[in-house]
Amino acid sequence: MIDRLIEKIKKTHAPIVVGLDPMLDYIPEHVQKKAFQEFGESLEGAAEAIWQFNKEIIDHTFDLIPAVKPQIAMYEQFGVPGLLAFHKTIEYCHGKGLIVIGDVKRGDIGSTSAAYAAGHIGTVAVGGKTYRPFDEDFITVNPYLGTDGIKPFVDVCRKEKKGLFILVKTSNPSSGEFQDRLVDGRPLYEHVGEKVAQWGAECMGESYSSIGAVVGATYPEMGKILRKAMPKSYILVPGYGAQGGKGADLVHFFNEDGLGAIVNSSRGIIAAYKQEAYGKFGAEHFGEASRAAVEDMVKDIDGALNQQR
Repeated sequence: MIDRLIEKIKKTHAPIVVGLDPMLDYIPEHVQKKAFQEFGESLEGAAEAIWQFNKEIIDHTFDLIPAVKPQIAMYEQFGVPGLLAFHKTIEYCHGKGLIVIGDVKRGDIGSTSAAYAAGHIGTVAVGGKTYRPFDEDFITVNPYLGTDGIKPFVDVCRKEKKGLFILVKTSNPSSGEFQDRLVDGRPLYEHVGEKVAQWGAECMGESYSSIGAVVGATYPEMGKILRKAMPKSYILVPGYGAQGGKGADLVHFFNEDGLGAIVNSSRGIIAAYKQEAYGKFGAEHFGEASRAAVEDMVKDIDGALNQQR
């Protein structure tokens, strides 16, 4: 799967992923109104609004980007209808040729991790039939339980040719409460990064492993250290745009081959129409605003990388 992702990044010249994290506040009133007219002000109505919102953004950006990253919590909050919208979004993105990174942050004891892995990137048997319940291409995973919690995911990745992005150094302000704690004289995130590199050796593609890492754009110096610790691991970089990260902060996440990282922007793209820079599009043309935001993000990152070379 990592080879497919790299191929699409090279084809689009866009090492970016659009985070499909659709809070109702991001969805224009006319989209919500139409959904509520059909399904009422209900969980079903909210899920329909999310689906229509996602579809419009995907339709306006799929040819510019290699991947999307739906955050499952934004769908789960609307219960079963929300999860149906999550599943429908994944299927639609696959139909457009996009790689789907399910931002699910799962991780538990072995048997539970095995069930999570089966549900999201593997298969489940029901009688004599086999199903792929959500069928993402990659998922995010929490390594807090150690190898017992990670190995079931790695096993499924190897069997199904899927991928993982394991949390190493996250972009949120309080991440340092645990992740920066010194263990044997070094921050915990460095130890986790080394384990990611070890786990990744079991799932190598042509040049990179299908087992990658999540490292926030808001900590560029730490990204520089972790890039060296995980030379064959792709890094998923959240924190661009709305959280403060910019192209100049990202150069250390990439290797000299110009690969090795994919940068996420969520509300900076899907809610671009709310920003002054894209206000001319208005809520009626929010998909066009998202497209313009993607184009600007690609230019920003490409410019920063060219200056570094």
